[in-house]
Amino acid sequence: MDRRKFLSLLGGAGLASAMGATKVKAAGTHTFNGYPDAMGVLHDSTRCIGCRKCEQACAEVNNLPKPEVAYDDLTVLDTKRRTDAKTYTVVNKYNTAGLDHPIFRKQQCNHCQEPACASACFVKAFTKNPDGSVTYNGDLCVGCRYCMVACPFGVPTFEYDDPLDPLVQKCTMCHPRIQEGKLPGCVEKCPKEALTFGRREDLLAIARDRIRKYPERYENHIYGEKEAGGTSWLYLSAVPHTELGMPLVGKTSAPELTSGALGAVPMVVGIWPVLLAGAYGISKRKEKIAAEEQADAVREAIDKTKADADNAMKTALDKAAKDKAAAVDREVKKAVAEAQQSFDEKLAAMQAPAEAEDTDAGNSPEEEA
Repeated sequence: MDRRKFLSLLGGAGLASAMGATKVKAAGTHTFNGYPDAMGVLHDSTRCIGCRKCEQACAEVNNLPKPEVAYDDLTVLDTKRRTDAKTYTVVNKYNTAGLDHPIFRKQQCNHCQEPACASACFVKAFTKNPDGSVTYNGDLCVGCRYCMVACPFGVPTFEYDDPLDPLVQKCTMCHPRIQEGKLPGCVEKCPKEALTFGRREDLLAIARDRIRKYPERYENHIYGEKEAGGTSWLYLSAVPHTELGMPLVGKTSAPELTSGALGAVPMVVGIWPVLLAGAYGISKRKEKIAAEEQADAVREAIDKTKADADNAMKTALDKAAKDKAAAVDREVKKAVAEAQQSFDEKLAAMQAPAEAEDTDAGNSPEEEA
């Protein structure tokens, strides 16, 4: 497929979306109040001591790599952290005005009643389960990362360091363990019962009861009860939740805000294979051309390097031959000179006795008289 045909198909997809705008808008009134028996976790920050046991448990049950800083090293709490592809949960420390001690808050996926990640994912890689968890199927993911943009809590992260099969990673609320009747790893490991697992409706009742009994201890607000349409993770705090880094996201769920736009997806889903095939074809053609140009450049570089090396070798050999000839000539001349000198010295030594005898045998008449 050439570029012109691909762009024409893309324009056709946009036209189809525009033609269905009225029908799509009508579909934007759908809401979902969550599964009736959905589970959740209540995090009471007044009980959290920042021990990082939850982080360790999360890594162990999810087979995540060990962190660079050991779990018993609490100096990491001095720096604000966020979850990533190798860390599904983190604990942060907050120093707030009016309190003589820090407050600790655990951060992970909040498992929304109507997940923004699921509503933004056009291949349905995210699923809201009846047990309250939101899970991800990497086999369906195409790597568009719309879920990362859509999440109001900034939780999903991408495996940028995996060049072969990068996936989106996040907390699953230990969905496999819940299915086996077990507690989420972080809840099971918490030594101060700062985390409570149970039916979401029961957790809301527990949270309201704590606020009623200890109004001086708690802010009269259960974060997650209404935020983003409600979440399976709920929070209690002694200070306004915004002081603990919790975003103001409003009470409207993401699907209510985006269903009108996302409703256009089914109308163009039939053309997605064509669009993606076109994009793939163009991309592969560019890659092929780039590879050919790179191969040509490499061949030219190799040929030039070989020619330069041959010339350098010839020059070096010629110089070596000349140097060798000059050295031989010098040695020959030196040997001849030394031989001549030795001959002269021997000849002189042989002539000296004869000249002495001639002098003794033949005196002059004047000497005789």
